[in-house]
Amino acid sequence: MIIKREILFTPKEQMRTLHIYLPDNYDQTNERYPVMYFFDGHNLFFDEYATYGKSWGLKDFLDQWEKPLIIVGIECSHEGDDRLSEYCPYTLKNHKQFGNIDGIGAQTIQWIIDELKPIIDRDYRTLPQRECTAIAGSSMGGLMSLYAVIRHNDVFSKAACLSSTISICQKALKAEIETASLSPDTRIYMSWGTDELKRSKEKPKYNPNSYMARCNRMYANKLDAKGVVTRLYCQNGGQHCEADWEKQNKKYMNFLWME
Repeated sequence: MIIKREILFTPKEQMRTLHIYLPDNYDQTNERYPVMYFFDGHNLFFDEYATYGKSWGLKDFLDQWEKPLIIVGIECSHEGDDRLSEYCPYTLKNHKQFGNIDGIGAQTIQWIIDELKPIIDRDYRTLPQRECTAIAGSSMGGLMSLYAVIRHNDVFSKAACLSSTISICQKALKAEIETASLSPDTRIYMSWGTDELKRSKEKPKYNPNSYMARCNRMYANKLDAKGVVTRLYCQNGGQHCEADWEKQNKKYMNFLWME
């Protein structure tokens, strides 16, 4: 079942919608469940709510997947460049693609930890411990998920980072990894698609040395050196869209929760 509820996003003093998935038999049991927090929650379950008319199809997947869990999808702001600000952990100056970003992503993650998670743990039958708490997202949400599991490894033990915008703040993010104390049970899934940066109508052959591949591998190598378990996945023909992230549901879920 999907529950929608409003919550105050205190870094902006604005209301945000939560899209919460509960297992269908939630009301018939006393079971407690792991929790996975997702960015861009409106894009997860139903096409009619998705920004571009296509969701991740997560409800259909979870309804038939063997491990029951709770999903908390956090809807972003839809005004101007607010999403960029809310989903960027750092302030960027004169970036060639995004210009100036007054990033409040660190505050967004702190809000999840200090305000949202306690409400979810209070109102639903969760397994609140770190080992049962994950975070996920795509694009800027993927960047936020990687930042969160590194910076707050005491809260999150798992992260799914799909088509992450991890190239825009490499110096700061590498410094986070180098100074972080990461538990060896941390699991991080990182993916990209071969057609995400496509410039022409011709379908390019997969180039293992592509920019996105190099970037993801660089971070994975640094995380592996810290004892983290990483999984890299290159989606051949994959583009930067929900339809292709949906195709990865089983891959990242199985890696994070079942292997």
